Amino acid sequence: MMKLLGLLLLLLLMLASPAAAPAQSASLGQAIRAGQVGERYDGYMGFAVTPSAEVRRQVSAINLRRRNLYIELAARRNVNAQVVGVATACQLLRQLVPGEAYLLPDNVWRRWSPGQPAPVPEQCG
Repeated sequence: MMKLLGLLLLLLLMLASPAAAPAQSASLGQAIRAGQVGERYDGYMGFAVTPSAEVRRQVSAINLRRRNLYIELAARRNVNAQVVGVATACQLLRQLVPGEAYLLPDNVWRRWSPGQPAPVPEQCG
């Protein structure tokens, strides 16, 4: 069962990542690389600084797709969507590229640097 959940989470990551968004603009990519937009501990993207309207719109669209996928997967696994979001965040945070921003449960935005351990919350194990 854990293997199936892992495969489903991998599929979810591929579908919900910003890179998979077909209409991702250059401005969203730049905001991610600049550490202005990043991954949160709950499986959603957030804003380390106030973004442009275009970036805010795109992040909102990504988060909406993620929420819908979390709800769908949660229903199949008989858990709540928050559990799926946190499990997904554990994987997304392990995939950060140096310079990308992330938010842990202490609500402090940080930027990941090479040589640091993967920035995962305690609940990720």
